[in-house]
Amino acid sequence: MVFRCRWENLFKHIDIIPANAHILNGNASDLEKECSDYEAAIKAVGGIELFLGGVGHDGHMAFNEPGSSLTSRTRVKTLAYETIVANARFFENTIAKVPKMALTVGVGTIMDAREVLIVVTGTSKAAALAKCMEEGVNHMYTMSAIQMHPKSCIACDEDATAELRVRTVKYFKGLEKVHGELLSHAHIAGHLNAAEEKRFQKKIKSQPNESAAAAAAPTDTATATAPAPTATTQASAAAAAPEPAPTTAAGKKKKSAAAAAAATATAPPVSATETGAAPTRNGKRKAGK
Repeated sequence: MVFRCRWENLFKHIDIIPANAHILNGNASDLEKECSDYEAAIKAVGGIELFLGGVGHDGHMAFNEPGSSLTSRTRVKTLAYETIVANARFFENTIAKVPKMALTVGVGTIMDAREVLIVVTGTSKAAALAKCMEEGVNHMYTMSAIQMHPKSCIACDEDATAELRVRTVKYFKGLEKVHGELLSHAHIAGHLNAAEEKRFQKKIKSQPNESAAAAAAPTDTATATAPAPTATTQASAAAAAPEPAPTTAAGKKKKSAAAAAAATATAPPVSATETGAAPTRNGKRKAGK
């Protein structure tokens, strides 16, 4: 049941070999041994690279219910009634069918992972998120332990921030904006490694209008070192005009005037009477001298 749920909602959507998907077996004859073997298996492969999890309404992560030790390892855990009710949806919405105990990795096991990502969605998790982010580390809200992790991240939607202080939300949105700008500049300069470039391209695809525009915006250095040739600059070069070529913006507005200037420079001298009045910048006509 648990493996099928994990497979349908996660594993079949990523590039993992089925044989490499390991789930704790709650039907094992010796549950204590199952937990110790799981810890040994994690250690044998060099530890957990990324722990991906969610949070309960009461702030628990995995099945580390309120009051769990923050140094706990994989073990058998008695479930809180609120957790049993929340998981009834996996058991035909019948509370009586939901197991009263579960096997879970411990808080200490999670904290040993090299990176931790917790996903929080919906207003029902808003209070838990506020407790875990804006208050101190507390074993009654076990997700709060990730405050002490060197590489932890919480991904949440707008609804989940309902209980956070306005200042807190603005602060983290500001960080996200600055981080996006840094990625854009690093992309332009070619300083991203393969993994960072892949994440950046994914972000551009998810936000085509804003991110793609930021990525395509040239820097001052790029503009100065490699200006794009325009019709005006080409015409000016042909006429060997002593003045420097006009800028791109000006060139677009004065294309016809530049063409006329080029023709005048190459043609034999004529009198003012023959040339007549020349158009000026503001469009008024001026008698030739």
